[in-house]
Amino acid sequence: MRITIKNGRIIDPATGRDKAGDLHLADGKIAEEGKADRVIDAKGLVVAPGFIDIAARLREPGFEYKATLESEMDAAVAGGVTSIACPPDTDPPLDEPGLVDMLRRRAKALTRARVYPIGALTVKLEGERLTEMAQLTEAGCIAFSHGNAQVVDTQVLWRALQYAATFGYPVWLRAEDAALAKGGVSHDGEVATRLGLPGIPSFAETIAIHTMLELIRATGARVHFCRLSTAGAVELMRAAKREGLPVSCDVGIHHLHLCDRDLGYFDPNCRLEPPLRSQRDRDALSRGLEDGVIDCTCSDHTPVDDDGKHLPFAEAEPGATGLELLLPLTLKWGTAQKLSLAAALARITSEPARILRAGSGTLAPGAPADLAIFDPAAEYRLGADTLKSQGKNTPFLGYSLNGRVLYTIVAGNVVYEG
Repeated sequence: MRITIKNGRIIDPATGRDKAGDLHLADGKIAEEGKADRVIDAKGLVVAPGFIDIAARLREPGFEYKATLESEMDAAVAGGVTSIACPPDTDPPLDEPGLVDMLRRRAKALTRARVYPIGALTVKLEGERLTEMAQLTEAGCIAFSHGNAQVVDTQVLWRALQYAATFGYPVWLRAEDAALAKGGVSHDGEVATRLGLPGIPSFAETIAIHTMLELIRATGARVHFCRLSTAGAVELMRAAKREGLPVSCDVGIHHLHLCDRDLGYFDPNCRLEPPLRSQRDRDALSRGLEDGVIDCTCSDHTPVDDDGKHLPFAEAEPGATGLELLLPLTLKWGTAQKLSLAAALARITSEPARILRAGSGTLAPGAPADLAIFDPAAEYRLGADTLKSQGKNTPFLGYSLNGRVLYTIVAGNVVYEG
């Protein structure tokens, strides 16, 4: 299929392109020119690289009652997301090549977004025995992680980073001291005290980061820090990058807009991992993403069924749906920070592509023809009926948002038309 997209505002943060014009697609790639089998008129619309979400749980295998691969892939392309990195905390975890291969085959058969599996760092995510990283890499894993579970035994983490550094495998870690966070469900502050909720202190994150940075210095492992949530973590990342350590980091999109005050009267949709922190932390995360200390944002998409959310706050299952909100919430953040549209889009296109080491995230000739065509000014009210995801759990239900995807193209094929 050869496609020409005419009259659009073409924004490519990777190359600095931001001007009106036409874009040609041929043989699944961006082309210089060519005849078209189909013409899409994008007048008044933005044409951008497809969005890359480096943390989205697709719930297969094991949690199909919460969501299915098909429903979440539909949600992805409806949100303009063309590439997804999947954490390993499925059931069973992605700790065997056969499971990784099955996930990739299922995703490929659906012919929607590209899926990048992240392998389990230890067997069954139990934090005791390292997985066969070489075999998992051959099966298609692009990195290794422990999901939201923590590697409690520091010696195991040390050995894991040694092994990963030897073979050049990236390791993705969420920093949290398991003992300090034990039993906590919210940020340890005034709101938690008023609501009578057990808290998780900010230093549960920063103490864990200090430990991990020492191990990185000792091993030289390349580590991506997932879902920073505190101001202290931002400053530690700033110092680590200034030192030249091989680190990168991201922030969940919800943590750029919400804080612990948004828990209101125990809203279970605000029960997240890591928890929503203070206003000061939220603002520090936003500034860190703006000035490049935080490399990119992600949806941290975690669909949860009604049974998991319709519980008292402390018992509710953590997580929020986010694949379809990645664009509008990124636009909302960029507007608040007074950034250009290209600068805001870089956080969900070129920057996550760099972390994934993927060839997408750009509209340069020869790059994969993965695109999102959207109207940044289109306003809509978010409701459960407007979400393609099987998970309707989001703190933003009822909000008016801007940014509607009209076309999503993957490998030169139109996979969504809104």
